[in-house]
Amino acid sequence: MSAVSLTLRPTPPAGELDLEALFRESAGDVHAYARTLLGDDAAAEEVTAVAFERAHRRRRRFDPQRGSARGWLFAIARNAALDELRRRRRTAGLAGELADDLPATDEDPGAAERRATVARALAGLPPRERELIALRFHAGLGNAEVGRLLGTSETNVGTRVHRAMTKLREACDAQR
Repeated sequence: MSAVSLTLRPTPPAGELDLEALFRESAGDVHAYARTLLGDDAAAEEVTAVAFERAHRRRRRFDPQRGSARGWLFAIARNAALDELRRRRRTAGLAGELADDLPATDEDPGAAERRATVARALAGLPPRERELIALRFHAGLGNAEVGRLLGTSETNVGTRVHRAMTKLREACDAQR
């Protein structure tokens, strides 16, 4: 007797982008990235939806030779976030503040305080450094992918991330 597979959607052909799997694996990270850039949960939800809608429309343009699907998606999300910022007519480029109402992820009573400390420290960083940290740690992209996304070298990204993380640590230490 053979097993019957009940799937609502067929598996994409070999070599074609599996957008459904990319959504399952990356939606939360895209939202966190957008929230870091925009400082607004509702706008981050909208940007996340726009990014996946654009990815769906452009899925045939994805070229695995140019980078990972995740890197491609975060480039789309970055453009959607920048579009939102332009729509708001901000001249600074990236949002200045993060909300202090980040959701709790564990039971540790000190965790909420640590998250708030990091959020305040992140808000004090220049927008470009916040973006680098968001791409590396929210998006989980490597230095090479961040470099391709921002149009700079992998080495330059590594140096800039190191400097930004040093500033972030110093800002967190100053709040204690």
